[in-house]
Amino acid sequence: MKLLTCGALLFSLVGCSDDAGKVSLGLFTTKDVVIKAKTDPKLPGITCHISHIEADLDFADPSDMSIACRQTGPITAEQMANIDFSKDGEVVFKESKSILFKSLKVRRIYDSPSRTLMYLSYSTKESSGSHHHALSTVPLYNTQAWQWAQAHQINQ
Repeated sequence: MKLLTCGALLFSLVGCSDDAGKVSLGLFTTKDVVIKAKTDPKLPGITCHISHIEADLDFADPSDMSIACRQTGPITAEQMANIDFSKDGEVVFKESKSILFKSLKVRRIYDSPSRTLMYLSYSTKESSGSHHHALSTVPLYNTQAWQWAQAHQINQ
């Protein structure tokens, strides 16, 4: 009975991953492109797909990444009222990329004039002379939050 319970627990933990895809970069490499699906914790109607390199036998993963965020459910005025409207927004996802304090972060920033949510993914450490980053946007047009956005012009 214990073996069956342990097996069921292991099977359920495998299903908990947020990996949406994983592609090997070749037969003779330990590097993979991993695609993670992350839901914005304050705006659950938005899903971001973040791709990045994972190097299994390295102490640090490369800094390159890509991001695409889309509306996958309702975005409401109540949800919008709870986000950070400052110019630098707020970190909504963070993942360690090395033992030397390098992280991949995703920050949500609201662009009030265009009524658009911007999602910026970036590396916290310089690599090859650059802080790698990528940007995706989600317009509020045609969402439940559109009327709220028109009434609440935020001066940042």
